[in-house]
Amino acid sequence: MLELLLSIAIVTQDQIPLRAAPNERAARHATLSMGDNLEVRGVKGDYLQVYDHRRERAGYVRITQTGQYELTPEEAPGLKVVADFLTHQPGFEAMGIGHAAAFLKAAPAEAIDAHVFEDIGKMADRLAWRASKLSGGSSAASAQAAKTVAEHLEVVKQYGVEVYSVEHNEKMTLCYDGEAWRRVMALPATSAQKAHAALSLTRHECVKSTLSPSERLETDVWRAEVLDRALEASARDKDAPAQLKNRLKIRAAGVWASIAHQLRRKSGADAAVVQAGQSAETFLAAVSRNELVDGDVQAWNEAAIRVGASRWAAQVQALPLPAQGRPGIRLVGGEPGQTCVQVIEGEARHDKAAAFERCTYGQVWTSSLSVSPDGKMMTLAVQPLSDWREMWVFRLGSNGWEIDAIPPALDQPELGYVEFAGWVPGNKQFLVARETVSDNEAKTSFELWDRQTLKVEKHADKPGNLTAFYRWQDPAWKGGTVAVR
Repeated sequence: MLELLLSIAIVTQDQIPLRAAPNERAARHATLSMGDNLEVRGVKGDYLQVYDHRRERAGYVRITQTGQYELTPEEAPGLKVVADFLTHQPGFEAMGIGHAAAFLKAAPAEAIDAHVFEDIGKMADRLAWRASKLSGGSSAASAQAAKTVAEHLEVVKQYGVEVYSVEHNEKMTLCYDGEAWRRVMALPATSAQKAHAALSLTRHECVKSTLSPSERLETDVWRAEVLDRALEASARDKDAPAQLKNRLKIRAAGVWASIAHQLRRKSGADAAVVQAGQSAETFLAAVSRNELVDGDVQAWNEAAIRVGASRWAAQVQALPLPAQGRPGIRLVGGEPGQTCVQVIEGEARHDKAAAFERCTYGQVWTSSLSVSPDGKMMTLAVQPLSDWREMWVFRLGSNGWEIDAIPPALDQPELGYVEFAGWVPGNKQFLVARETVSDNEAKTSFELWDRQTLKVEKHADKPGNLTAFYRWQDPAWKGGTVAVR
């Protein structure tokens, strides 16, 4: 009786009937999917008598449509071999996770190491990725494939594999909650295993969009700690491949850029903001460009854009009063959570009446303020989101000061920033640099703008390919930007 209770069957195919009796004409109690775990209670001819605990149904299933195992220490090595093999077989994630879970039940405690949890993590990540790619498909084949993946997600849920969804820019991403990867980080493991775990646990696209600002900061700090532990392991053991070290640094740069933006919301955190901003730049600079593999170039560019969006955090924010006869700005509080930017001019007095005011919920980087030589135009960096920075352009016209908030792009990019890069002599033009990611493609543009219309007159993908940029780029911009890398 004990042996019978320890006997399980793992379904090896999709759309397998669980029948009421051991024959083909018997009624179908349920339809089983690959990876389903059944308790074996007996054998009748070509059928196993089983009980499906997930559906709470008893029935019969053909022996040839399952793999049968005894949950004993002697059976454990075989289960591990099968799980390890299926880790590398796309489409078989549910069955692979089922075998890994059976191994964890059968194996003695001393035989369980980080490797089996790494296998589970890899398969769970791949299953979630497949589900994300197949969601929204319109063809019949896509719909059927999406249905199959959805069934596999239900199967792995019984093994404790949870998947959640994140919506960003009207795109839905399914993400594994990372429980197996957390165990890899906690157990003795190689630096390569810890690197894989850290990279899975800290994905930008899997940070929940419903988090409050304080929860987002807490999440980002936790992500930074996970990456730091993986980097320490790779530095200590020196067995992690160079591309893994690069990926950790790329991810850390983006995480610290987000932390800098989140910290800016807290009062009295100026020193921490600067430290976070400098950490982001340090990690980005530490990436070895010559060792980037093809698949990492896009991630490196995206990390640079995240760092670029928050790059002003690395500097101490200062806002001196304007000189006599020159315009400037000051900040005052607005509605709860808002910062109001006021234009002041003429006299260097705190109580000078504002000539213009504009409020924002974004972060105003006062050290970015640049005033044109003729005093009729100013630019200012304002960051509404951790991966999105706008450029505010103040212009003095016949009716007084007015403002244009310039976004990095208008075609719903995923992330980006736009920034002032220099004044062109003659007071008719100025220089702008921008970087965006749209449809998983990073784009960098160096542009010459008309001051009156704010239209792009010329642009190039490198500053040296645009004469005005080559001659008139602002030295402070060139020394601080990440657009030139």
